[in-house]
Amino acid sequence: MPKPTIGILAGMGPRSTAPFLALVIGACQDICGARHDVDFPQILVCSQPAPFYEDRPIDHAALEAATISGLKRLESAHVDFIAIACNTVHIYYANLARSVSVPLLNIVELAVDALPLECKRVALVAARPTSDAGIFQSAIAIAGREVVDLDWQAHVDSMLSCVRVTTEPTVFAQLWRPILSKAAAAQVDALLVACLDLSGIVRFAPGGGVPVVDAAQCLARALVQRWHAATDG
Repeated sequence: MPKPTIGILAGMGPRSTAPFLALVIGACQDICGARHDVDFPQILVCSQPAPFYEDRPIDHAALEAATISGLKRLESAHVDFIAIACNTVHIYYANLARSVSVPLLNIVELAVDALPLECKRVALVAARPTSDAGIFQSAIAIAGREVVDLDWQAHVDSMLSCVRVTTEPTVFAQLWRPILSKAAAAQVDALLVACLDLSGIVRFAPGGGVPVVDAAQCLARALVQRWHAATDG
């Protein structure tokens, strides 16, 4: 039996693609003990241009259509399952899953399931469209946790703007400090980072404070676990 092929729909935004692939490769080493090149999965990546603009509201019909176009491109390449490396487009998850015959992982479910049981108070760090849609807040509440709103969306917006123009670690560390300080002061049990662009810089957050659950890392690990289970089977 041939080994399954992983499909990744990415490019939303473009700088988030490489960090997500790095998470997948790291998960292969951690979960599968991958060492030699042949130990790693075959991965097909579609970097899909998306109609995201900083200065205007999202055209949801156009964004959903672009996402479905990318999914169908992967489906036509005969991948066995797909992960979408973008939190925001999971607003349309039900329609996206119906648009292709290939199984589609759900980053929202995976991230909320990964929250430690002892974490009762959770604060969300996400791009404005994701936060406004409430998909993570609803899933957190359904899981019996409290969503703590710390009114930091304007600061998160600034972080995302910086990601697009700099790669300087000291800048990213400075941007994370007020988020972590505010969360600690509010006695938050965990931060749920639900933005692939922010996932790429979460490693620069000063350590020793509030635990961070990265939705992208949850998706990467679930993707590799699914591949590993199919390969072993």
